[in-house]
Amino acid sequence: MNTLNDLPLNHKGYIKNLNCIGNIKRRLLDLGFVEGAIITPVLISPSKDPRAFSIRGTLIAIRKEDADLIDVQF
Repeated sequence: MNTLNDLPLNHKGYIKNLNCIGNIKRRLLDLGFVEGAIITPVLISPSKDPRAFSIRGTLIAIRKEDADLIDVQF
């Protein structure tokens, strides 16, 4: 399975699973990172961390370590 960091810039993917527990999982779910949601990486900072993703009509930036916890299909 590919992680969110593997998704190429401006290509759509579908969230398959969140591989985390506790507060980080709750935070991601609250931001709309739910199974089946369509997500697209749209911006990468010059240092490559964080990356900004378009999900459910919102632009959200998350750290690389958090994006590694999200399995996607593309």
